[in-house]
Amino acid sequence: MIQLLLIKLLATAGIVMLVALSVGRLGPRLGGILAGTPVILGPGYFFMLREQSADFVQQAVLSTLQALVATLLFTVCFVVSAARRSALHSLALSSLLWVPGALLFTRLPGELVGVVVAFLAVLALAEGINRRLRLGQPVVVASAGWFDLLLRGLLAGTLVSLATTLAARSGPALSGVILGFPVGILTIAWALSERYGVEVARMTVSMTQRGMLSLLAFCVVSYLGVGHLPGMLVFALSLSASMTTSFLLFMFSLWRARRLYPSHQRLSVGESSIAVDPEP
Repeated sequence: MIQLLLIKLLATAGIVMLVALSVGRLGPRLGGILAGTPVILGPGYFFMLREQSADFVQQAVLSTLQALVATLLFTVCFVVSAARRSALHSLALSSLLWVPGALLFTRLPGELVGVVVAFLAVLALAEGINRRLRLGQPVVVASAGWFDLLLRGLLAGTLVSLATTLAARSGPALSGVILGFPVGILTIAWALSERYGVEVARMTVSMTQRGMLSLLAFCVVSYLGVGHLPGMLVFALSLSASMTTSFLLFMFSLWRARRLYPSHQRLSVGESSIAVDPEP
């Protein structure tokens, strides 16, 4: 048991650190595409598809989708509260909101359709709040430090190992909810607020909301495919759907930024790029 936990923790931590480091090296365009992939959900469901039954995985995916709706509320709470509170207080408040939110959304009717509708509705609410707060400015870009990479990797590895090994004994609902916890957003917001101020963290977190559509695509394809297709084929199709969605979102945001902001108004720090990961 302990050996299996360590393998999953180290494997996931290595993947997350490699992806985050690659984002900083490849630059905003290619890095943005890579950052949109499910670097936490991917390893989690890779192990789960190999170890659990189709019914277990399908219910876990549904629970993850429900938790992602709560994660959108997490981002909204942070963006709003961080305007008047410190980043740490705002993150703590957002985390406290996420817990009852995740429990509440597990009671959504309609299974997959109901959760997708709820996700899109909360995303539309978040977009409206961002526009009202005028958070549409380009984000300061910055590369992640080694401490940020290590912290994010270890936290992600712990989540995956718990969700796929320990929580599996308590049922698919708990496994899926654990994988939906916004550890990536939390560490990014914390690191950026410490280095560049809370306003940069607020703008960055607001950007992750739309990027979470790639995670929605991953979960929807997984939910529909499991039980009908081989597990590894389901994983490959889910990952492809997520990466395609992330790429399309990135191209749209690039086109929109070019229309709204002339090149000389874009803000940057040095010549590094941002390690923005919409993964929770």
